[in-house]
Amino acid sequence: MDVTGPPARRDVVVVGASAGGVEALAELVAGLPADFAGRMLVVLHVPPNSTSALPQILSRVGSLPARHARSGDVLEPGHILVAPPGQHLVVYDEAVSLSQGPTENGHRPSVDVLFRTAATSLGGRVIGVMLSGALDDGAAGMLAVKLRGGLAIVQDPAEALHPSMPMAAMAAVDVDEVLPVKGIADRLSELVGEEAPAAPPVSELMLLEAGVANLEPQAIGSTELAAEPSGWSCPDCNGTLFEINEGGLTRFRCRVGHAWSSAGLVAQQSASMESALWVALRTLEEKASLTENLGRKAHLRGHSLSATQFSQESDEARRAAALLRDFISGLGMMQESPPAPAADGG
Repeated sequence: MDVTGPPARRDVVVVGASAGGVEALAELVAGLPADFAGRMLVVLHVPPNSTSALPQILSRVGSLPARHARSGDVLEPGHILVAPPGQHLVVYDEAVSLSQGPTENGHRPSVDVLFRTAATSLGGRVIGVMLSGALDDGAAGMLAVKLRGGLAIVQDPAEALHPSMPMAAMAAVDVDEVLPVKGIADRLSELVGEEAPAAPPVSELMLLEAGVANLEPQAIGSTELAAEPSGWSCPDCNGTLFEINEGGLTRFRCRVGHAWSSAGLVAQQSASMESALWVALRTLEEKASLTENLGRKAHLRGHSLSATQFSQESDEARRAAALLRDFISGLGMMQESPPAPAADGG
């Protein structure tokens, strides 16, 4: 007698998007039929204190009901759960929880967290969909989906308003489909319900990172057990970053769980550097103003030597400020220039 039960089916669709993602998400949902049997989970990177109207937008344009997820919500066919601002959407078994876990690439909710926890819990049942967005957010999550036997679908970069996230996913994994959004909707209707493959075992690293996202005590602080110190510090907490190499993809995570992709870490370091430069410029301008004022007062009191010294210090500070302004201006033009393509095409 067969006691194994029916085979698992591909029935969970996780969707990630960032910049330019609202338009892509609306088009995707609008293209799904009213009898769509998949369970859809969505993360759009938004500021933590923002107000999100994404569920209302998706419910209005499509036939499927959408709402912000709540801890304990079960995965229902034909329903869309959207991560609320400021909270990770974590998948476990047949339900979800919301978490204040550490940010990934500065984001909470995080595409990587959704994809990784769905892959950890549901294996080959998961179909990952990557839409428009900047940098390489979501690539690590898509890798987790593929490592567990799931499917990877990305929006055609030529169509995406911001093609970086789809392109990063394509560089990280052997994606199964590259399609325009309308084509993704049609393909999902065909794929949902197909028999899912047996999932490869969950790695210790994947279990650890899923636990970190859900603030499990045994996971937080254990990052160093699965990685090597990188020599760089975390932009969020200034702790040591540990280098993670998984499936050919290099990432970083600190002791308390803040995670960074390579591009995300570089971008954050650039932002921190610019902030520091502006502080330095403000300090120079204040010094120039202060020493100029002190020089005038010294001159009025007849202290010519002090007046000359203060005047010289003011001039030096203004020259240094002018040089720093020019450097900041040049830095802005460098950031606006497209990066040179990598030698290996990645």
